[in-house]
Amino acid sequence: MKVLVVGGGGREHALAWKISQSPRVKKVFCAPGNAGIAEIAECVDIKPENIPAICELVRREKIDMTVVGPEAPLVEGLVDELEKLGYPVFGPRQRAAEIEGSKVLAKEIMHKYGIPTAGYKVFAEAGAARRYIKEAGAPCVVKADGLATGKGVIVAGDRETALGAVHSIMEERVFGTAGNRIVVEECLQGEEASFLAFTDGRNVLPMIAAQDHKRVYDNDQGPNTGGMGAYAPAPVLTPALQEEVMEKVMIPAVQGLAAEDRPYLGVLYAGLMITNKGPKVLEFNARFGDPEAQPILMLLESDLVDVMEATLAGELNKVSLRWKTGAAVCVVLASGGYPGPYRKGEVITGLENMPDNVVVFHAGTARRAERIVTAGGRVLGVTALGEDIPRAIELVYRAVAGISFNGMHYRKDIGQKALK
Repeated sequence: MKVLVVGGGGREHALAWKISQSPRVKKVFCAPGNAGIAEIAECVDIKPENIPAICELVRREKIDMTVVGPEAPLVEGLVDELEKLGYPVFGPRQRAAEIEGSKVLAKEIMHKYGIPTAGYKVFAEAGAARRYIKEAGAPCVVKADGLATGKGVIVAGDRETALGAVHSIMEERVFGTAGNRIVVEECLQGEEASFLAFTDGRNVLPMIAAQDHKRVYDNDQGPNTGGMGAYAPAPVLTPALQEEVMEKVMIPAVQGLAAEDRPYLGVLYAGLMITNKGPKVLEFNARFGDPEAQPILMLLESDLVDVMEATLAGELNKVSLRWKTGAAVCVVLASGGYPGPYRKGEVITGLENMPDNVVVFHAGTARRAERIVTAGGRVLGVTALGEDIPRAIELVYRAVAGISFNGMHYRKDIGQKALK
């Protein structure tokens, strides 16, 4: 069969890498892909949001299954358009993907269906938000309602930071129309974890838990990013807590979305805070996390194509996931200046001769002449598989030490929370 992966980041490289291992797959396409994906798939220069061009590519190449990686085309309705044309596509439809596309909708669904989350208020006007923050005080969390590439959440430790977030989102419009409304919510304390599951709209099949590292600097300092690294499994989510998340979060979310006429098929991702009162939902995402996909897919032994087809057929109850023993750790190598402005076109060296248990997933790369160069904020996701987390950490940082490009920076503490 022929499979198209939509997107061009580290998550999509991991998806293409895993899908290409299926004995049933003859060829993988990727739109637009990157320099790393081009080594295992045919890359076609189409932006993920260009829905008509992607539909035409699927028709022309007779694609048997399309897998949508990023959130923007899901929220824009790519799945709906391909389904209308009769093509199988893995990912939630537009109305279901709004659980990520609107923070306000996500909070309303959680409130309505009793899913544990932080207390919150919604504002469509900056003045009202400022008055509320001055009364309620800090710490608090200010979130843009719409999509903001993982950067639309400001954790404000003091009132001035919170007021500044309102100003930048609602008045300076740093995230455009995504900031038409904001959510101001209580700041939960605890440890974060990522819980991902396949769902066919009725059955929910959980993956192993992972932990992302959102802040740009060590010890969770600095601004939020799209994610600076991840590891799996995450010991903070004990088997008992995973059961609780299934019962109180994932199953109610899928059932609630179905009751709201938003049937959900694909991967549902719950970003959690493990508080002293149990797990609470920070956000829902409508797809694989990035960089969580990299360690999770490194550990997945099952054929991903089989799981995706069972999802589309409504037959996830017939599937069980098989996992490799051990742990996987992903460290993101970022361009100088990220998550702010950064330069592109820096030559990357040291990518060849990686050991068998290390895969370098490309996120923001391009090929220029015979060289691979930087082409994004997050450039590479170096991912290592080890017999346990300490061994995977040792392997991944040894591999990172061999790679360089001008301005490269990365966190040195990925996975350390697991060791505590």
